[in-house]
Order: sequence, then C-alpha cells, then structure tokens
Amino acid sequence: MNGIIVHPAGNTAALRCACRELEDRGISVVETPAPDVTHLLLPVPSFEPDGRIKGGGIPEHILADLPDTVTVVGGKLEHPALEGLKTMDLLKDPLYTAENAALTADCAIRLAGQKLSIAFDGCPILIIGWGRIGKCLAARLKAMGADVTVAARKEADRAMLRALGCGAGIPDRLEASLCRYRVIFNTVPAPVLSPERLSVCPPECVKIELASVPGLTGSGVIRGGGLPNRMVPESSGRLIAGSFLRLAFGKEASV
Repeated sequence: MNGIIVHPAGNTAALRCACRELEDRGISVVETPAPDVTHLLLPVPSFEPDGRIKGGGIPEHILADLPDTVTVVGGKLEHPALEGLKTMDLLKDPLYTAENAALTADCAIRLAGQKLSIAFDGCPILIIGWGRIGKCLAARLKAMGADVTVAARKEADRAMLRALGCGAGIPDRLEASLCRYRVIFNTVPAPVLSPERLSVCPPECVKIELASVPGLTGSGVIRGGGLPNRMVPESSGRLIAGSFLRLAFGKEASV
C-alpha cells in the first residue's frame, strides 16, 4: 500500500496483533531492519524506564540499520535516540487516546469482576479522576447498575456528575466515605490515597490502580498498567494498526 514497509521492534501481544492487522490491510511488514523500511512500529507506550523498547531491543541498535528517513510510530516517543527523526506518537492523537481509554475501562471492569464476590448491580464503586478513563468507567458501570461515585477536583465536574446521576466527591476529602466502597479505581497520576487512608476500606474492597504514576499505595492494590495489551491484545493491536493507517493515509484507511 503506497510503498509503505513496516518493521516492528519490541515484543508485546498487541504489537504482534497490530502487525497481522496491517498485513491483512495490504501493508508490507518485515522482521529484519533494512534500508527500504519506511516506518518503525513500536509498542504503545514504547519504552521501558531504562530506555529499552518494551518487549526487548535497544533503539540505537535497530535504528542503525534503518534509513534516516524512517518514521517512528509508537507512544511516548521522547527518547534521545529518536532526535531528528520523524515520529508519529499515537498517545498524542485524541482519537487513539479516547478509544484506548474505553479499552482500558473495559479491562479494568473485567479485572474487578474477577475479584468481586457480588454483582456490579448496586455495588458501591469509587472512581478517582474525571479524565478519559474515569468517564468511560463511570458510563459503563452506571449502565451495569452500579452505585458510582466519582472524586473530581473541579466544582463544575462535580456538578455535571450529579446531573448524570453519579455521586460526587473531592479527592482530598474521601476518608469519611471510604469504608462503604467495594471497588476503588484510581485514574489520577499523583499521590491520592496513602496506606493509612486506605486502611479504613473493608478487607474485601478491590483497589485497582490505572494511572501511569501510582495514586494508590500500599498492600492489596492491583496495578492495572497496560491492561489492553495484557487482556485484549487483539483489540489493542487493531486500534494501533487502525490509528497508524488513519494518520498515514486518512480516514478512509482506518480499520
């Protein structure tokens, strides 16, 4: 398709699914870096804290075998090895981030359901944060009949939450109500609830951390980073492939 040749680097389930999807759409995907490669496809997000590519690989070594004209596709692409190269950061694309938030919310709800001994209908649930993931969680859980409260800093957001039929709280003033929740989802990438504050939660409370920087700390907190890759890699890979095609060719090429 239009002379595009993709080389994938890294080894995640979603990346493998994305490559299969691209091949089904007529894109050439090659396993060996070569001078005719037009796009380097990385996992999303792309790098480990030590600078390696997620799933393995040193970016400098891979780029040494690729042309200077290669476009790097991935997420969170602020890496010294990519300086001067053209990049396509999916985590800066609003359509990708919205759809990925929906996938993350679906996975988080599935994860919570595996740990709960009661149904979601009537279940008291606290969501901390009213960003993309928080909105998706609230909508899905309300549709399942859950008793949803969202902690949001902005007064206007809390007013909208009440208008939507949700409870509304303030993140810094949650202690009085924490004892009633059976599930807590955090989406705020900053310290929110310390082990001392969480100690008032009932022992059966399921606590799931979804933020890139943990807001819930202490024992019993389930880390939910990278849920779409782990739980729904086919859907995550299809989103990566579709977003790449949309950004490279336009809306008509999206999956």
